[in-house]
Amino acid sequence: MSLINASGKTDIESSAQAAEALRPVAGALAELFALGIIGTGLPAIRVMAGSTAYAINEGRKWPVGLWRKPKEATAFYSVIGLSVGLGVALNFTTLDPIKALYWSAVINGILAEPVMTIMMLLVRRKAMMGHLSRSRLLARLARNRGYRI
Repeated sequence: MSLINASGKTDIESSAQAAEALRPVAGALAELFALGIIGTGLPAIRVMAGSTAYAINEGRKWPVGLWRKPKEATAFYSVIGLSVGLGVALNFTTLDPIKALYWSAVINGILAEPVMTIMMLLVRRKAMMGHLSRSRLLARLARNRGYRI
């Protein structure tokens, strides 16, 4: 954010405003910023909707898979449709997208550590993971990073 603040613009509410704030530093290349946001956002819609559908449906032990016909995995395709629909609906709210990105990154940063710790504790369990449980190499690498698994 220091580049944006250097241009004197501190109240950014859209990717177009962010691109405009970058113009003094990036010049004409600042327009690529908006294209980059669109270029990363469009695939993200599919990825987020699909991963949400897989997580929910696998957790409930319901049929999953894009190779399945909609009648075979109704709940799976319903979650995808609902996720995309909610994403589209967010465009019609007064929610500031830049602040939403910021707070989602903050929440992700806070939740990442406990999730990683739980995952590392789970991979220790031979009864749960079978032959895929942690190896000595993985345990050594984790200890070198400060984790105890």
